[in-house]
Amino acid sequence: MREFIVEADGGSRGNPGPAGYGAVVSDAATGETLREVAEYIGVATNNVAEYRGLLAGLRAAHELDPAATVHVRMDSKLVIEQMSGRWKIKHPDMKPLAAQAARVFPPGRVTYEWMPREQNKHADRLANEAMDAGVRGEQWSESTSTAELDAAPSGTPEATGSAHGDADTRAAKAVASPGWAPADMGAPATFVLLRHGETPLTPQKRFSGSGGTDPSLSDAGRDQAERAAAMLARRGTIQAIVSSPLARTRETAGIVADRLGLDVSIEDGLRETDFGAWEGLTFAEVRERHPDDLNAWLASPDVEPTGGGESFAATGARLAATRDKLVAAYAGRTVLLVTHVTPIKTLVRLALGAPPESLFRMELSAASLSVVAYYADGNASVRLLNDTSHLR
Repeated sequence: MREFIVEADGGSRGNPGPAGYGAVVSDAATGETLREVAEYIGVATNNVAEYRGLLAGLRAAHELDPAATVHVRMDSKLVIEQMSGRWKIKHPDMKPLAAQAARVFPPGRVTYEWMPREQNKHADRLANEAMDAGVRGEQWSESTSTAELDAAPSGTPEATGSAHGDADTRAAKAVASPGWAPADMGAPATFVLLRHGETPLTPQKRFSGSGGTDPSLSDAGRDQAERAAAMLARRGTIQAIVSSPLARTRETAGIVADRLGLDVSIEDGLRETDFGAWEGLTFAEVRERHPDDLNAWLASPDVEPTGGGESFAATGARLAATRDKLVAAYAGRTVLLVTHVTPIKTLVRLALGAPPESLFRMELSAASLSVVAYYADGNASVRLLNDTSHLR
């Protein structure tokens, strides 16, 4: 009985964003590469692209020998653990893909192993080639793959880029117009992003999303909102105010609106992520009560918090749609968006084209200000992040 090694990968430039996968089938005994497959799949998340890569690799192996055994190696901890049966598959986009992958070979003929990303360079390269082809309006082919690999000097981004992190940078080089807007581009829609003031839960660093108790501002939080309002009044640039529907943001927005003499519009898309059963708990308490769920959540933006909360991927899709709606409504104007930690970080992440894990690498204080400008050609410019000078 023959044994194949399938190495697969997938990536998304934006997560969700333009996505592709790559997979390699090799002979386990000799190490010879038998098949390469890759495809640009349009807009999808990283995890969906990874599952598509797994499915394509298994199907390629089955075409070579349906009686073979297969050992799958991937750098996606989520896919490996879910296909091994140790983690549950909750996301509706991944369930059917996992089910299809499980049916390619009979049960027991496929085994799974996680490997570090740096060991998955072959499949990673194919996934990036597929995404590059998609940017050009083409589909990947083996002849294109060989040409691109030969043309890329060792050590260049084209030769070493990752389907996960570096892919976003490569996409920006491929499709973005110059960072300076042309003179005739017009004034951008400028979002001044104000995180709400403190609530009683804020100093305790407890999960406080849209599915919890919806706390109001504390005395300290109201003072922070007043200070932010005073600073915004001095600058005099705000033309409209839009708030998340939660109590702490509406209260913060109301304090600013009273100072500026403006009305407040409510936008449901600016609400905080729903943290499910973790609402009201500290990170340490979640680690103690739901360790496996927390690890899975930290590892993948597609994983929901315990109890059916909202994944970061779902939050990202919601915020992208809300951003587009507000950019169209406030073209050429400066609008104050009063919202929460995750929405603000997500808007900044999307503007930068940064990977999902960047959400864990931004500091965003209560009542802090950030600014993003959006131009008519689709470019965005992050002008400020986590400014708290008005609070000191």
